[in-house]
Amino acid sequence: MSNDNNAEISQDPWHSLKQFTPARIALGRAGMSLTTRACLDFQLAHALARDAVNIPLDLTKVAQHLQAQGYQTLCLQSQAENQSMYLQRPDLGRLLCSSALTALQQTLPLQADVVIVVADGLSSKAIEQHAEPLITLLLPELQASGYRLAPVCLVKHGRVAVGDAIAEQYSARLCIILIGERPGLSSPDSMGIYFTYQAKSGISTDADRNCISNIHKSGLSYEQAVRKLLFLIKAAEQLTFSGVNLKDETTDAALNNQQEQEGFLLK
Repeated sequence: MSNDNNAEISQDPWHSLKQFTPARIALGRAGMSLTTRACLDFQLAHALARDAVNIPLDLTKVAQHLQAQGYQTLCLQSQAENQSMYLQRPDLGRLLCSSALTALQQTLPLQADVVIVVADGLSSKAIEQHAEPLITLLLPELQASGYRLAPVCLVKHGRVAVGDAIAEQYSARLCIILIGERPGLSSPDSMGIYFTYQAKSGISTDADRNCISNIHKSGLSYEQAVRKLLFLIKAAEQLTFSGVNLKDETTDAALNNQQEQEGFLLK
């Protein structure tokens, strides 16, 4: 790598476009190489992405914060016993361990309209930063609309499909799972929401789900994500399905108009 002190640094003509995207464009060069700053920024971003995957999430801390706000929680575990197994065996992350199933069966009541599941996924940082504030926006809206809520289920080493078994246990029509997304070099803390109508363990597939992605400080805001989710919930209740056949064709303007007309609640 050329040293910036010994080579002329050439600015990229696309430099002005950097203001519109966090993508690595217009990095410039020093001689035939990237500048030292660009190389160091890349190494930092790569390290943050690796940390997001490998640093364990303290679900107990998340549970305590939600309980302090008056929400019931339930801590569960998938069949992936550790992080290494979780990364190598995605199938085990989709299944609850036997003790988790027992814990579910012992909770009362066993019927609910909505179950919200939080799983670490591939970014513990995303859940640590974004799950609690989004849930505290979403739950009051669901409660005001008359939905019966199951305890918020926090699943260690969980994949998206782990929510199906939980929804089935509660006979819940609506399954909402918040999960850390695979980190990118510009967004190691991105969270996604997966929504499934009438989720069934071993039957529901990715085609049956709707995804709201890219929730982080430089992406989709909590308010935007909740509005999109409420829109999808209302549409799913009317059509009795979710997934690829349920299209989210909303825009921010349309969602704002819906909020004004309906009081931002599902009716």
